[in-house]
Amino acid sequence: MKPNLSWAPTPWILAVSAAVMGLYVWRWSKVRRAAGPRRDVEAPVWRLACAVAALVVLLGALISPLDSLAEQLFFMHMVQHMLLLDIVPILAIVALTKVILRPMTRSLATVERRAGPLAHPVFAVVLYVAVIWAWHIPAAYDDAARHEGIHALEHISFLVAGSLYWWHLLSPIRARMRLGGLGPIAYMGSTKLFVGALGMGLAFAPTVLYPFYAHQPRVWGISAGTDQAIAGLIMAVEQSLVMGIALVVLFFRALAESERAEQRRERLEPV
Repeated sequence: MKPNLSWAPTPWILAVSAAVMGLYVWRWSKVRRAAGPRRDVEAPVWRLACAVAALVVLLGALISPLDSLAEQLFFMHMVQHMLLLDIVPILAIVALTKVILRPMTRSLATVERRAGPLAHPVFAVVLYVAVIWAWHIPAAYDDAARHEGIHALEHISFLVAGSLYWWHLLSPIRARMRLGGLGPIAYMGSTKLFVGALGMGLAFAPTVLYPFYAHQPRVWGISAGTDQAIAGLIMAVEQSLVMGIALVVLFFRALAESERAEQRRERLEPV
């Protein structure tokens, strides 16, 4: 069977994406104009590039031929999920700075305070892992593949869980329950343990677990078993790569923050 390489430009996805991107560009431009000499600190061009990249990856996951191929191949569906769960939230959050977020800072602090335990990093880990595992139960996965409404709910849940998870690690504003010290390592290590186990379980499962893909006409000569194994390896490897890169970035960010704190202390010390 030939691969389906058709595009699916869903109007509501395009409309929401355009509105969010337009709002970001407006705010970024306003901050950059007002920042003067500090514009490359408070609203650098690379932050805008991250926002554009987040939009491109989001649309690539939802309306490009990747979405069409996801109906034929399990591993393409897995790529789609990893983009929505990790790559889009990471790029979107990195696109933000304290100043860009300033109109919303107080509201975000209020939401965090009222959320109570739901704002704790432990909840973000539990939600992240639970969403991945729940949607990979064969019955739930097949329902999502067969019904457009359930499929949309699945994608929204990945975006929400991924955004909350990465917010605790990459947020430009200081949270009440900020991860410090070895916190990020424990945070990501626990996630990798459970998600990696799922990925390896899919990769080495002795049988095909998802009837929807078992009965699909084969594309590129890839058997259903091989398709499932590739999908599991994609999940496990993607988690290792993304988490590893994130740890390196957070390590250097912590060093930079420590250096700035030391410089502030030196300036305040009496001569």
